Amino acid sequence: MAEYKIYFKESVEKDFSTIPKKALQEILRRIRTLAKDPIPQGHEKLTGQERYRVRQGRYRIVYSVQDKELTVWIVKVGHRKDIYR
Repeated sequence: MAEYKIYFKESVEKDFSTIPKKALQEILRRIRTLAKDPIPQGHEKLTGQERYRVRQGRYRIVYSVQDKELTVWIVKVGHRKDIYR
């Protein structure tokens, strides 16, 4: 199976700035695993959107998958309360 390329929406940089360094390392490790399996066990498809969510500790990673282009776009990273505003 081909590996997907990971891209980040520009606003994700701002999301990262509020996350402690240790948690951010775990989040980035989790994001890297999406390159091999963009729809991992434990994922959730967001209602009414072509986006998915995975958890990493207290944080949520929201992303979209483009199978034809083999890309994963990270759209939002944050606490649950921040994601669903």
